[in-house]
Amino acid sequence: MTRGPLLYVCVRPQVGAAAAEYESFRKATRLDETRLAEHDLVREPLPADAFDVYSGFLVGGSPFNTTDPESTKTDPQRRLEADLARIAERSAAAETAALFTCYGIGVVTRTLGGEVSRAFPEDTGPTAVSLTEGGRADPVFGELATRFTALTAHKEGSAQPPPGGVLLATNDACPVQAYRIGDRLYATQFHPEPTTKAFTERMAVYRDDGYFAAHDYERIAGEVLAASVTEPVRLLRAFARRFGPAD
Repeated sequence: MTRGPLLYVCVRPQVGAAAAEYESFRKATRLDETRLAEHDLVREPLPADAFDVYSGFLVGGSPFNTTDPESTKTDPQRRLEADLARIAERSAAAETAALFTCYGIGVVTRTLGGEVSRAFPEDTGPTAVSLTEGGRADPVFGELATRFTALTAHKEGSAQPPPGGVLLATNDACPVQAYRIGDRLYATQFHPEPTTKAFTERMAVYRDDGYFAAHDYERIAGEVLAASVTEPVRLLRAFARRFGPAD
């Protein structure tokens, strides 16, 4: 049976940052526009036929936080979190495939009965990530080096995966860097898609959003540009080969 295209799901209010993120996912997966579609979930609900049309979903990052008090969440954030929860539930039930990144991992964890808190933030920039035994045996993560550098910038995290989750990657600052539910739902705390240059451009968009001191931009950007982040994109390519359209 021929698999349909994958769908990049945008959850960033900033249009320019969202467009750049889509391009990063497209280049990382090596899929063209016909094989990696895009949908702006901030402005439009998930299409009713999404689970019929698309073979899987790639969920990008966002300045939103799962742990934001409900009273402060906007209507678009509440709506998109409900749609992301639907994707999480369907992929956990093996009815589709999905890879959630950064903000998305919090939505998945909460949806599937885990705990998300502000106890495990990571500074903006490169961080060392190690595969677990489960990660080394995983069909997607098993292609990566057992220890690699990834890019992070987040204010929340988890101490352990939700019930039934297989921990795939970890580090000391944020114990849950990646996990799998079943065999079709993946979630990463780090950003697997951007090049270092693309990440610094994203940093410029969010330099006043509390991820780092604005006056430290040049220093942190220099650290990012000096980092080697060859491994994270490999997991996106492996995910696309496994669940996306055939070449």
